[in-house]
Amino acid sequence: MFGIKKEEREADTYLKLSGKVILLYLAIVLFCILVIAPLVIVFSSSLRHVANQSSPLLLFREFTVESYITAFKNMNYPMELLNSLITTGGSVLVVVVIATMAAYPIGRIKSKLARFLYVFFISGLVIPSQMVIVPVAQTFSRLRIPNTRFTPMLMFITCSLPFSVFLFTGFMKGIPVEIEEAAYIDGSSIFRRYSVIVFPLLKPAIISTVITQGLWIWNDYFYPMVFISKKAQYSLPVGMLQFLGDKENPAQWNVLFAACVLCALPLIIIFLLLQKQFVNGIAAGAVKG
Repeated sequence: MFGIKKEEREADTYLKLSGKVILLYLAIVLFCILVIAPLVIVFSSSLRHVANQSSPLLLFREFTVESYITAFKNMNYPMELLNSLITTGGSVLVVVVIATMAAYPIGRIKSKLARFLYVFFISGLVIPSQMVIVPVAQTFSRLRIPNTRFTPMLMFITCSLPFSVFLFTGFMKGIPVEIEEAAYIDGSSIFRRYSVIVFPLLKPAIISTVITQGLWIWNDYFYPMVFISKKAQYSLPVGMLQFLGDKENPAQWNVLFAACVLCALPLIIIFLLLQKQFVNGIAAGAVKG
């Protein structure tokens, strides 16, 4: 009798767990469909002729690269790709160097000044940079800073530092001080301890910073659009906006979708080449940060 009741309870528990697992999988499948469906529509529309403006829900009715050729020529793709690489790579490099150097004393020194500096950097996460864009632009004008491809980098670096310092400080507190004590006894300077011992141990945090801030800088069009006046210095997202059109010149959606794919293509290639490092960096950032 008791054995039968126990088996019934186990069967009921198994059915409940199975139902929850099925609902969970259905939710995951629905979420994946919602995420992937727009990407499939964009890619399908980008493979059409420029003049074909039929419903984008008619998937893969044509297979032509005419839209890609038009987008490639009108965007001046090689130059805009170079501008995006310079802006993103230069900004991320400076952010990593400054943020690690700032997080090193903040995470090591136990004082009110270090705590104040930590709160000072973290406070930058509260204020949206778009709120202060007007006084910043006026300041740049008064300082006679020219509008070149390097001007948006000042904003990218400034806006990326709060989160980066927060992330690196959390990692820094997890590195044992004893690792540095032996080098200190041997007479190593503070810069040598930072560059030779601490900096290599921050590799997971560096990868996380490169991913999060690099993706944001690459996809951002606001600051390049505000601070760059010459078309030859546009980045890929800004060059992509020219296909939106206006009342007199309607948008060429097939060309716009092709430009979107071209803009994302370098990131896709980098991710495929460095997939393992990206996954490890995101996982480490989720645990440590």
